[in-house]
Amino acid sequence: MKKQFTTLSISDFTDELSSVSPVPGGGGASALSAALGASLSGMVLELTTGKKKYAEYQDEISDLLGKLKGLRIRLLQEIDKDAEAFEPLSKAYGLPKDTPEEKEKRDAIMEQALKDAALAPLALMEDILEALRMTERVSLIGSRLAISDAGAAAQLLGASMKAASLNVFINTKLMKDNDTADKMNKKADELIKEAEEISKRAYDNVLSSIR
Repeated sequence: MKKQFTTLSISDFTDELSSVSPVPGGGGASALSAALGASLSGMVLELTTGKKKYAEYQDEISDLLGKLKGLRIRLLQEIDKDAEAFEPLSKAYGLPKDTPEEKEKRDAIMEQALKDAALAPLALMEDILEALRMTERVSLIGSRLAISDAGAAAQLLGASMKAASLNVFINTKLMKDNDTADKMNKKADELIKEAEEISKRAYDNVLSSIR
């Protein structure tokens, strides 16, 4: 039975993260920090709900709250998905390669495992970008009394994006299918660029309102 990292306490998760075990690793940590960022955005909206000053945004706030809740759950699930995607790659490294036949079989398995291991963090990056887009809106319509948390969310999500991208690049670098690797790298670069822009805007929105 596979371990479900999302059921661990914070203390146990960090114990696992700092252990000799290869999972959870950078991908799982990125997913967790992204879920924390999405949670902070949700908290700001919860504290804004029902306030007269923000009544004109209530329908939008309710919609965003529902979307952020679903996204937060998905981000947490990606902790385990990242670990599951890495497992076949970890096993592939140990396959025999003493004969031409063994080497050919190992190379084919390794190539597929590398692709799968890159796809998991790439999917995570897309979800992080979605959370960032919503967080930018929260930075504009959220209660000023809790708006610093929207800025913190933007920073967590921005850092999570870059952290997740490293798990894409380390795998694409080893792939022999250069076309697929290039496409994945290009997609990751696009996601990073947009995330950096949104994260900065959201942070600046918050900073300008509290300083």
